[in-house]
Amino acid sequence: MLTFLTGATGFVGAAIARVLLTKGHKLRVLTRSNNDRRNLSGLPLEIVEGDLARPETYRAALSGCRNLFHVAADYRLWTPNAKAMHTINVQGTRALMLAALDANISRVVYTSSVATLGPAHNGHLACENSTAALSDMVGVYKQSKYLAEQEVQHLVKNARLPAIIVNPSSPIGPRDVKPTPTGRIIVDAITGRMPAYVDTGLNIVHVDDVALGHWLAFEHGKIGERYILGGHNLSLSEILSLIAEFGGPPAPKIKLPRRAIYPVAACMEVTARLTGREPRISLDALRMAKNKMYFSSSKAERELGYQARPARLAVADAIRWFRAEGYF
Repeated sequence: MLTFLTGATGFVGAAIARVLLTKGHKLRVLTRSNNDRRNLSGLPLEIVEGDLARPETYRAALSGCRNLFHVAADYRLWTPNAKAMHTINVQGTRALMLAALDANISRVVYTSSVATLGPAHNGHLACENSTAALSDMVGVYKQSKYLAEQEVQHLVKNARLPAIIVNPSSPIGPRDVKPTPTGRIIVDAITGRMPAYVDTGLNIVHVDDVALGHWLAFEHGKIGERYILGGHNLSLSEILSLIAEFGGPPAPKIKLPRRAIYPVAACMEVTARLTGREPRISLDALRMAKNKMYFSSSKAERELGYQARPARLAVADAIRWFRAEGYF
């Protein structure tokens, strides 16, 4: 069973590749020529060099594939080039789905994000039915993922695209090479770069649980449905306390109001535009922090058999990997 996978060099994609290989899939993976391929080292798979922004580079590679896992995305909470992110996340997703239809792919799993969902309200956890509009999406990344998911849903309804949508929350764990925004929280906390915190919260999940959830969606998911692949809802203060338990400095005691950090974030973004280096704090990240990103995975648990390990194990695995790779 030959499966086409995008994003295999990335954090979530690399974990999915490992799960699919253990489940008997033969993998053909799409990657740019200049991508860091450390996460693919030693894996028995076929590599195709191409670019989501250029469908002609991968159309032929879809031939003979039975399934598609589309995981690749430009995942940054700040970018100096919104158009480029839109090209990859939205236009690239639509082009790949159309190519999958032309290639008669029988089953698609599309990796969206909980960023496309409405937030929790009145003590209720957000779920797959939590509605949101494009105007609710804070920042270029969330907007692009929202529009990309809309493209997939449109093709499911109007072109019979055989796609299942999964919405991971905030994965952490091994092989977070970049690291991702969530992984950077761990690195910054361990290295003492977080002397204070804001009142916000995240749903933390082990990346390997997210990866297994993708396979479960492939095996048991219903076409056109979406499934939250999350873990445990924790305040940022609780996350920092967990990190402190596994070798970090004492968790910060100072809680700052978001408005006090806006000038700092604005200065960091100016510097980022001059240097090309992503800011440690962005204005959009502060705006997102207004709402606690708390979600329920009960639908995936009920319909897919999905389960997530305790958050402390996810934090421990992430710290262990970062430490072994010299991030500290």
